[in-house]
Amino acid sequence: MRHRKVKNLEERIEAGRRFLVEDAKANRGKWRQLFGNDGRLYLELGCGKGKFITGRAMADPEANFVGIEGLDAVIVRGLEKAAENEIENVRYVMEYVKDIREFFEDGELDGIYLNFSDPWPKARHAKRRLTYGDTLLKYKQVLKEDGFIAFKTDNEGLFDFTMEEIERLGFEIKEMSRDLHSSDLAAKEFTTEYEEKFHGLGKNINYVLI
Repeated sequence: MRHRKVKNLEERIEAGRRFLVEDAKANRGKWRQLFGNDGRLYLELGCGKGKFITGRAMADPEANFVGIEGLDAVIVRGLEKAAENEIENVRYVMEYVKDIREFFEDGELDGIYLNFSDPWPKARHAKRRLTYGDTLLKYKQVLKEDGFIAFKTDNEGLFDFTMEEIERLGFEIKEMSRDLHSSDLAAKEFTTEYEEKFHGLGKNINYVLI
């Protein structure tokens, strides 16, 4: 997906730089030290403009949140949200992730959120999907024993693929809906900009928690 050129991008990133972690891999195993507390630690992988993660962070100030996004023109909005609302329990990482274990040590995370990930629709690109089986196993490795993975998408093909991978790996499904906003689960959910747009157009949102 192409993104428009953002005006004054470098200056805007600089203004929110205190919320940006420059060398994320160096914080592997030390994220709670970075936040200065022993609170719960959650990751949103592919956090976009930061609406979801900032909402979570503001609602749960005793927990810590890390948002990872590769596009500078997108993550700058998250930095601005954090700065405008002085959200001290959120930090952003501007990188593309190949192996989550390079960023977090075994059992370091309490939960991982995957919201509207790139579907990589061609079969030959299946291994690039964030819910590919081997990738899910890596997530589980950096999660605590009772940690969770929460996944949302409007893409039916990607959700079907994800459910097949979950079944193949034998993961327990704790919650699931193929129309999240019409279910009882909707009340506790925080939304992304993308989610609000497509739900507003009448598109169903698929959701699973493992």
